[in-house]
Amino acid sequence: MTARAAALAVQDVWVRAGGRDLVRGVTLDVAPGEVVGLAGPNGAGKTTLLRTLYRARRPSSGRVLLDGQDVWRMPGHWLARRMAAVLQETAGDFDLTVYDVVAMGRTPHKRAFDGDDAADRAIVAAALDRLDVTGLAYAPFDRLSGGEKQRVLIARALAQQPGTMVLDEPTNHLDLRHQLDALELVRGLGVTAVVALHDLNLAAAFCDRICVLDAGAVVAVGAPREVLTPALFADVYRVDADVAAHPETGVPQVTLRTVRGEPPA
Repeated sequence: MTARAAALAVQDVWVRAGGRDLVRGVTLDVAPGEVVGLAGPNGAGKTTLLRTLYRARRPSSGRVLLDGQDVWRMPGHWLARRMAAVLQETAGDFDLTVYDVVAMGRTPHKRAFDGDDAADRAIVAAALDRLDVTGLAYAPFDRLSGGEKQRVLIARALAQQPGTMVLDEPTNHLDLRHQLDALELVRGLGVTAVVALHDLNLAAAFCDRICVLDAGAVVAVGAPREVLTPALFADVYRVDADVAAHPETGVPQVTLRTVRGEPPA
């Protein structure tokens, strides 16, 4: 059974390491079923903040709450049944087939040494199909391309049936079609989601709100049309940009200039 979408609250989270503040006092509330994009330049603290959400890095101070429960005080299996994470990279190579990797998403719902039953196999098959990797089911995971691996890891998260998803650059390595497909999938699941994205045109199209980090702190949060302004691109990204609403959808579209302050030659 898919977990219900949860309310996610980040309360004054700080992460310090090596004498530096990597995340500085971040507070962010995400409503059940809301998709929030996390944006900012390289080194802004996006990945570090996401790691505090799925319990890969303990905050130096502050709290992360899922439906009012501090995720760092709850058992690991409690969180695994409610939240799935899709990361930028995987540690080492999996000596597993694609099917095996996706089936790992069912682990939080089992007792030790339980095998897959018919319901598990149906859920895994549906996840493989939804991410267009059924044909790779028995291929070795470590021989896949970067884009294929990313789709398999999203399928694994889907098989986990979470109510909340944390995704760190889920469109990394994907071609245009699969970028759109992946984000449409997340959008259509009805889950609570925090998604780190560098492509702000994709963020504008698929996210309810965008939270922008710079030097570890929140500098803007709101609807895409409120956040994506020429002033923000100048202040945070140090580039000049034009922002205009799409004539049919009204979604903000960002066009970067080749040289700051001057139009392209």
